Amino acid sequence: MKTSRITKATLLVGTILVGASAANAETFRWASTTDPQTMDPHAVNSAPVLSFLNNVYEGLVRRDRGMSIEGSLAESWEPLEGENGWRFNLREGVTFADGAAFTAEDVLFSYQRASNEAADVRSWFSPVTDVRVVDDYTVDFITSAPNPLFPDSIANFMILDKDWAETNDAALPATDAENFATMNANGTGPFMLSSRDPGVQTVLVPNPNWWGEVEHNVTEGIFTPIGNSATGLAALLSGEIDFIQPIPLQDAAQVEERDGYSVLEGEETRVIMFGFPHEHDTLLYSTDVTDANPFQDVRVRQAAAHAIDIDAIDRVLFRGKIEPASQLVPAGISGYSEENSDRLGYDPDRAKELLAEAGYPDGFSFGLKCPNDRYINDEALCRAAASMFAAVGMDAELSTGPVRDYWPQLREDDFDMYLLGWSPGTFDMEHPIRFLKHTQDDEKRLGSWNFGNFSNARVDELLPLIQQEVDLEARQAMIDEVVAISQEEMAYIPLYTQPLIWAAKDNVDMVQRADNFFLLRWVTVE
Repeated sequence: MKTSRITKATLLVGTILVGASAANAETFRWASTTDPQTMDPHAVNSAPVLSFLNNVYEGLVRRDRGMSIEGSLAESWEPLEGENGWRFNLREGVTFADGAAFTAEDVLFSYQRASNEAADVRSWFSPVTDVRVVDDYTVDFITSAPNPLFPDSIANFMILDKDWAETNDAALPATDAENFATMNANGTGPFMLSSRDPGVQTVLVPNPNWWGEVEHNVTEGIFTPIGNSATGLAALLSGEIDFIQPIPLQDAAQVEERDGYSVLEGEETRVIMFGFPHEHDTLLYSTDVTDANPFQDVRVRQAAAHAIDIDAIDRVLFRGKIEPASQLVPAGISGYSEENSDRLGYDPDRAKELLAEAGYPDGFSFGLKCPNDRYINDEALCRAAASMFAAVGMDAELSTGPVRDYWPQLREDDFDMYLLGWSPGTFDMEHPIRFLKHTQDDEKRLGSWNFGNFSNARVDELLPLIQQEVDLEARQAMIDEVVAISQEEMAYIPLYTQPLIWAAKDNVDMVQRADNFFLLRWVTVE
């Protein structure tokens, strides 16, 4: 196995250092395969939404170029004395785009909104028992136990103006419908929303009253979603756009050979995986097994894992640029389990044996759901996997579609197996345990992306202990146990760490972060 390129020191931050000096102000045009589903920062917990809205909204803290936490709307923070929790000392003199003053009441309102059942980001606040406004510029977050990771866990918790949201009937986020905040925005960030045409074009302009130091020279940022990779690449090479993320791996050499263009490659902290319908009593799309769910048998899940030839996927689809994954975070992320770094290998004969032992000697059919515009080569990956499953007797009926339809299908339990990518927002193993491995629990705001509802009582017991443990050795021992349980039960099939591959004109200077977030405040155009 190749050595992972992710390290705690670098976290794979890359920078295009061409045309790095700020020049005259410019219109900047960029594209990506996925349009953000909403302008509401609490409605959808997905990277395309959070990345885009980090240009418009801000949180108490944020991540810098090197992925370290730094102050944003909070200038400082410290653990509370005498009780569990954190005090955040807010930045004074900050205004929202409409001119309203930012105060602690906006933080409290945004917490109540983001932790509500209607919010897709509510799991961020599972340790929080109360939020108290001390004064206009001081807020206390009370937690159920010591929580040293809490400031890191809210790097994407974005603050809305209380009066603006309530006046426009957007006091709660809308996940399955629209409200005013779905199409409009009023943040404190470096850019403001100028216009929004979903699926077509979204335009940002600088916020002239932003409190921060301006490092960009962008006068207008125009984002266009382009689902077809060939079309997107053609738009870049014809000069219609200045930057695109991602480009097909096979096209990187073509771009690098063209004068005036650059490619920036790295490795994202996102692990791509297959998930199972652990809780389903029957399969939804099988033509031959209609009264049972074979995936409830761990031997069938192990068979599916043994059917995957990750080296062939790497060679054929990714040009040798992926790192096989054994767990739900890459090596180098805090909490990565070195004790459990081996992944279940490709072994089609063993897969067939396991299926026979589970009572399916002739295999069975099932439905495989995948997006076609969310991850690099996502549809091609699923087609390759379907072929590998078929080779051991598991006949996958593949269904693909845009991510705007995909997430609702998963939340409605409309799948037999599904594809998912996960990047830990805290850069710690606790994050996927909380979101993907803990039993679904709306009251505690846990397991919100555990679509198949994998459930293990020991994992549920260990999560709060992991969240509060300050002894690193003891904490790692508990994480190792969770990873071992997940692997033994084959809760998911970890596949690989997704590569980063961006392309831009040579006159663009930007920052490529390991979370695949693109921020306009670091863009200069020569």
